[in-house]
Amino acid sequence: MILVEVALVYAGLAGLVAGLLSLIRPLSVLRVRTRRAAVKLLAAAAVLAGVGFALPACDIRVARAVTRLDAIVPVYQFDELHQIRVQASPARVFAAIKAVTASEIRLFRLLTWIRSPSLPGTKRREDILDAPADKPILQVALASGFLLLAEEPDREIVFGTLVCCGPAPVRDAAGFIALDRPGYAKAVMNFTVRAETHASSHLTTQTRVFATDASSRRRFAVYWRLIYPGSALIRRMWLDAVKRRAESAPSS
Repeated sequence: MILVEVALVYAGLAGLVAGLLSLIRPLSVLRVRTRRAAVKLLAAAAVLAGVGFALPACDIRVARAVTRLDAIVPVYQFDELHQIRVQASPARVFAAIKAVTASEIRLFRLLTWIRSPSLPGTKRREDILDAPADKPILQVALASGFLLLAEEPDREIVFGTLVCCGPAPVRDAAGFIALDRPGYAKAVMNFTVRAETHASSHLTTQTRVFATDASSRRRFAVYWRLIYPGSALIRRMWLDAVKRRAESAPSS
């Protein structure tokens, strides 16, 4: 249902922009010919966006654990899944997952800057939202707040971090997995590789977020529904970068 919620939010935001512009100069192309009509458009758009933000995020439960991600996050409220076919062996794909850099992921630096902008010339702590162009993106993530939660060579890697709503109370993977006290949202992402033929693989990435209480769930829902389109695009571009690297690697 997340796409419906995101669609409502962005339709509402677009309506707000159109309404504000129509207050300055009515947009006849949208059949908004008076400022009174613009005010009505603003009100309707605000309601639409409000509904999108307010819709509840229900628990999703894994019926049967198939992946390490399933075992680590069997219950969650927010998720996204992307997949791609790669003409390379699982070993080459897995190596590419670990080696791909921010510079290889199209639009990565632009989209992460939009989420966490910094002024030109300012120095920030190195993290995944400001990743160096030449370092493997996973290496940057694991050195700046993400925890490696599981790894099955040539098959799956799982990592996670707290994304809401206070200082991190965990120091290791075991503490992260066990955390269930109120006030937090745990984001966990994986890459899985499955052989399709002797020369091709099926690569997926899934992100799941589990909020530990209703308040954290509501707060994170607002953020998630705003950043979802950019987040989904980053993950698609990330998979494309892995594909290009794996397919261009010399065969062993």
